[in-house]
Amino acid sequence: MSPVRPEVMVIGAGVLGLTTGVTLAEAGLRVRVRTQCRPEHTTSAAAGAIWDPLYANHPLVPQWSTRSYDVFRDLVDAGRPEVKLVPGVEASRRRIPSPGWAHDLPGFRECAAAELPDDFSSGWRYTAPIIDMPPYLDYLERRLVAAGGTVEIGYVRSLDEGSVPVVVNCTGVGARELVPDPAVDPIRGQLVAVRNPGVREFFAEHTEELEEMTYLLPQGDVLLLGGNADKGQSDPEPDPEVAARIIARCAGIVPAIAAACVLGHRTGIRPQRPEIRLEHVPLGGRHVVHNYGHSGAGVSLSWGCADSVLEIVRALV
Repeated sequence: MSPVRPEVMVIGAGVLGLTTGVTLAEAGLRVRVRTQCRPEHTTSAAAGAIWDPLYANHPLVPQWSTRSYDVFRDLVDAGRPEVKLVPGVEASRRRIPSPGWAHDLPGFRECAAAELPDDFSSGWRYTAPIIDMPPYLDYLERRLVAAGGTVEIGYVRSLDEGSVPVVVNCTGVGARELVPDPAVDPIRGQLVAVRNPGVREFFAEHTEELEEMTYLLPQGDVLLLGGNADKGQSDPEPDPEVAARIIARCAGIVPAIAAACVLGHRTGIRPQRPEIRLEHVPLGGRHVVHNYGHSGAGVSLSWGCADSVLEIVRALV
């Protein structure tokens, strides 16, 4: 008789919850992902999702982001349509040096002043993964199920509910109430999806002190426009005035955007925290592994963080 595989419950079905679930299930653990809403209704589904480790804080961000980049590159090589390697420009309105992590990326070089849009003072080119999140979350769920895991809809009121020996908390902004952790702050992000007028390269603004930044993320026939960061806002309803400003800023980069057909609006509540929380906490005779607080870098760090969770869980079981 084969031994019973240890059981783990992952709370949350955003990109961190599903990626962690896939990693644990493919390592041979029995995994249940418990979620209040389907993956396609999570904040992750609304993300623009360009690989960029800028918007999170933890000593292991370089390690986690590199691991995730490698997985996304492998998915491109395997022909997964949800992930594409796209060239483009990241630029700042200030005169700043390019970040060290960018130097190792394919196609990296500093931009000449003539290559930058008006009002931008420095910039650099590189190639980065861009992920089409709704179909990518569906891919992760199918991969989880193929490995023997399950996704179940249910509300978790407390981390000490149930009898599963290991719980992995990937609830994002929900951790503020569930843990509870007052260090988690909701940050509402908003995007506008338009019919792509022919943009083939991304543009991403790197100006940290701004709450409204400009970025263009091509996803085939769709172009995602962003963005904003409304601190302390958890209302998921799109703001028409914010959307109008996003379109105007992006049209300043590519004028054809001004006349592009608007296909829809996306909003998501990012879980901002002074530092990502990824650690084990004993809970009586059970164990909780926290994996939340990634702000706007959840996709960029997802596979690296999942590996760290797996390492902790293996030591526990």
